Amino acid sequence: MIAVDDLIALVRNYNPKTNEKLLREAYDYGLAMHEGQFRHSGEPYFTHPIAVAAILTEQRLDDATIITALLHDTIEDTKASYSEVAERFGTDVADLVDGVTKLTNLQLSSSETKQAENFRKLFMAMSKDLRVILVKLADRLHNMRTIKAMRPEKQAQKARETMDIFAPLAGRMGMQWMREELEDLAFKVLNPDARASIMRRFVMLQKETGDVIHRITGDMRSEFENAGLEAQVFGRAKKPYSIWRKMSEKDVGFSRLSDIYGFRVITDSEDDCYRALGQIHQRWRAVPGRFKDYISQPKSNGYRSIHTTVSGRDGKRVEVQIRTRQMHDVAETGVAAHWSYRDGVRSMNPFAVDPAKWLAGLTEQFDAEEDHDAFLEAVKLEMYSDKVFCFTPKGEVVKLPKGATPLDFAYAIHTRIGNACVGAKVDGMRVPLWTRVKNGQSITIITAEGQIPQATWLDIAITGKAKTAIRRALREIDKERYGKLGRELVRSVFEHADKKATDKVLETAARNLRVEDVETLLARLGSAEITASDVLHSVYPELKETEADNIEPRRAVVGLSPDQSFDIAKCCQPLPGERIVGIGSRGKGVMVHAIDCESLQAYEHQMNRWLDLHWHAGKHPAIHHSTLELTIGNDAGVLGRICTLIGQCKANISDLEFIDRKPDFFRIRVDIELRDAEHLHTVMSAVEAESDVAEIARFRDPSRANQASTPGGQEQASGE
Repeated sequence: MIAVDDLIALVRNYNPKTNEKLLREAYDYGLAMHEGQFRHSGEPYFTHPIAVAAILTEQRLDDATIITALLHDTIEDTKASYSEVAERFGTDVADLVDGVTKLTNLQLSSSETKQAENFRKLFMAMSKDLRVILVKLADRLHNMRTIKAMRPEKQAQKARETMDIFAPLAGRMGMQWMREELEDLAFKVLNPDARASIMRRFVMLQKETGDVIHRITGDMRSEFENAGLEAQVFGRAKKPYSIWRKMSEKDVGFSRLSDIYGFRVITDSEDDCYRALGQIHQRWRAVPGRFKDYISQPKSNGYRSIHTTVSGRDGKRVEVQIRTRQMHDVAETGVAAHWSYRDGVRSMNPFAVDPAKWLAGLTEQFDAEEDHDAFLEAVKLEMYSDKVFCFTPKGEVVKLPKGATPLDFAYAIHTRIGNACVGAKVDGMRVPLWTRVKNGQSITIITAEGQIPQATWLDIAITGKAKTAIRRALREIDKERYGKLGRELVRSVFEHADKKATDKVLETAARNLRVEDVETLLARLGSAEITASDVLHSVYPELKETEADNIEPRRAVVGLSPDQSFDIAKCCQPLPGERIVGIGSRGKGVMVHAIDCESLQAYEHQMNRWLDLHWHAGKHPAIHHSTLELTIGNDAGVLGRICTLIGQCKANISDLEFIDRKPDFFRIRVDIELRDAEHLHTVMSAVEAESDVAEIARFRDPSRANQASTPGGQEQASGE
């Protein structure tokens, strides 16, 4: 256990004006509160809060954060209370401890819906004071360093949570060293064999090539000395997980992997950074496409550095990062640099970002996402993304994630520009919207009045902001279209129940179903999120029990005008409960097809003939045809048992045809009359369970595209 004097010494190293008395009091208070508590390893529990505090001293954080680390488990695990902590150490510390406690209670690796909600809470806690997440990250780092004492299943759960959430969050905050260590510690738990294999290969590589790091570091220092340039040089091998990820992404073996060594050059000024770059490129050959200047184009978390990859005489590549001391401080501590101390005073680092602005940029689009999957997608896109830098025609810089498209660029400028986008030019050349933009390109967005977002844009855009804006616009467009269909659906079902769907009735239904307004209710009804029966029963619940009459066949389909008739397409035999579409023919009515019918390909360029249709909500009579193809054993009584099974499911056989007769089996097609898709599923499940049935499938015949079957009636030809 780190003694109190040693902890205070760690703080005094960077902050001589630290409140030693308050630190000592927090240490003693935490020790007393955790007395009698032990970790899984058998050590006194208080060893953990002290270790977390020590990790935070490495980032040179303020007294309040260090004290929070010492007390971060007191409110949750001991008799300490918020009011007592506030009285002893101030409300600033009490709020931080309370924030860490709430974060600890989030189960971030649960189901997707729960995970999305917990991410919202995570960002909410961060938004109040970013130091909360700094303490939580240090807490997780120490837990991962000592994870061996946990049960194996608990180790796997913590490691997966670390890999999915805390490691990328640390990276997004600019603490790359912490991200790498968290990933590697989690990798050690989740895939120990792969990690051990990489470690063995490292040892073998060092035996074959000697100390590469020492040799290259010495060469760089000599180059800088000869040029009269003062610079520090540090080298290291990359972490096993980083190497394994590159092997997986590039699908290459360890022996073929390049740039497994990284070197860092720290200079006194920005000018010296570029001088150092020149010296390195004079001595070693630069690898094309591997140069990034984050000094002139910093990352959103304040990170500044020049990255280049060079190749030596032996063909081995090494990555070099060049930056000043102040840039290095931000690179090491990221957003935490805002609170860091240097030379005994709060650092006035010009490169440190304002945590509030950073967080606002990160979470800008999250609040607009109501859908859990979309929210998680937006979070993960932001957490894992690397950046490219593009220019507007006026020379302004726009930061985008790697892999972004001109569509993302358009939405990054303004939602209005994105919604009206019809094309783009990259460096003066017209390009498709799905083109991947690259560093340094100049992009011009072409807009047109009246243009609206397309559903396919969701597959083109990759930024959370663009996807959120596209979804919002599509919802508004669909709301009007679905609203018309919803009004027709609700009118039909109310008339069938001898009721009227007045505005007042619909307002009552919206209120009872907890929908904000009638327009939204009708839109959700038209998009099949709720049924017309739900609307009817929300106003007249007594009809739920008494409504048993079958829907008349001529009223089975909703969405037609009063003068339109319809036929059911024989090619796909759609059933109530399945999605349908109508194809109109002048003077011949409407042919109703299943939405996935192959015959619809013939009408792809005649969208004016397509009609949005729905089956009438309610109970349909068993008069809708469907054809099943079966392979059955050729034994006495088999066919009779199958026919009996179908009859027991209250389905009538209207036709039966033998397709193939073999000594061991028959292939037959059976036409049956059903109520709906659920009825079909019941019949197929019952027949499939029969031991002499080898195979059963629904049969559809595209060659019957011009044939129609009126429910309960005879097949007829259509002149469609």
